[in-house]
Amino acid sequence: MSLIVMKFGGSSVGDAERMKRVAKRIVERKQAGHSCVVVVSAMGDTTDDLIDLSKQIYDGAPPAREMDMLLSTGEQVSVALLSMAIHSLGEQAVSYTGWQSGIRTEEVHGKARISDIQPHRVLTALEGGNVVIVAGFQGMTEAGEITTLGRGGSDTTAVALAAAIKADLCEIYTDVDGIYSTDPRIVKVARKLNEISYDEMLELANLGAAVLHPRAVEYAKNYNVTLVVRSSFTNNEGTNVKEEAVMEQGIVVRGIAYDKNVARVSILGVPEKPGQLAKVFMALAEVQVDVDIIVQSGVINGSADFSFTTTLADREKALHAIESIRGEIGFREVTYEVNMVKVSIVGAGMVSTPGVAATMFKVISDLGISISLVSTSEIKVSCVIENTNLTEVIQSLHTAYGLDTTEQAFVGGPQDRR
Repeated sequence: MSLIVMKFGGSSVGDAERMKRVAKRIVERKQAGHSCVVVVSAMGDTTDDLIDLSKQIYDGAPPAREMDMLLSTGEQVSVALLSMAIHSLGEQAVSYTGWQSGIRTEEVHGKARISDIQPHRVLTALEGGNVVIVAGFQGMTEAGEITTLGRGGSDTTAVALAAAIKADLCEIYTDVDGIYSTDPRIVKVARKLNEISYDEMLELANLGAAVLHPRAVEYAKNYNVTLVVRSSFTNNEGTNVKEEAVMEQGIVVRGIAYDKNVARVSILGVPEKPGQLAKVFMALAEVQVDVDIIVQSGVINGSADFSFTTTLADREKALHAIESIRGEIGFREVTYEVNMVKVSIVGAGMVSTPGVAATMFKVISDLGISISLVSTSEIKVSCVIENTNLTEVIQSLHTAYGLDTTEQAFVGGPQDRR
């Protein structure tokens, strides 16, 4: 008998019929002799609807604590309904919120990190023959405050729970039947990967691929969780995420990702003095602004310019933080751009293959698009460009790296982000 954690996203449980289909799938696994813990997201667009409702009530950014109280209700609806659906099929099931499942988080609202899991209640319910349904995306601080884990939090819940209960397998069910070489909605002939390494998947997730959340991949790598991504709409074999993956002959780039959630902030005329960058990025860290690519120009007449990228949501916080230290730094001005996209190629074989980056730069330039920023590592190259002709850029890169196939990718529904 195997112990399996199964995670279903919002589109997989988007309505009553889909909920019943998921329940049937879980019951089949249970009746095949497996113990099942199921992590569920909020149904369909529930979270977005709750956010919209909050905007009708509160002008501006609502109190973070109250937003967590509000948004955590979406998953509570899902787990109760799924438990009912399993009961209707003649199997025992029990639903728990994140905090009832023993998930403890740091004291940050909106994007908390899991600090500990004490799964005693989950394990006791399993021993009683139950399918255990756990609300994803949420937990509780030591002080008893409800928190949410941010977008992708249900993936993180599933993998962290799998590690805590020492599950034999963690399955992430979504609307596509595995991990593809790029977004199959953009490239219909994208290549489905049989397996991918933790490191490659982590890069793709960090760079915008929405099929798995970066923190979930980090947990899987750190705790050696056996992870499979597969479709909730078919019984097709999924993609295994593992420590080392077999590389296909001649395929150097394994995946192409893009991220439209990019703002470029530039600080111009910064006097050349020791510690200037430290002051800027300490100010950004204090207001929890995540910074990605950083580029500094050469020094001219005793001053320099530098740019960095952050998320669109963090742009205003970044600008305010920088303005707050204008007198201390003495820069000339701060500017920003928002119509940007980061396009990235990822592959473990890139480090030993000359010309991979050159191909990327040529494909983009041949389309008449300028590159604003570049970032590289051993297994990835990222270019920040204007958000124009993105589809053509992705398709051209996919072809240039020999990733096109003759088969049509399977997409079962709207994309899961939780």
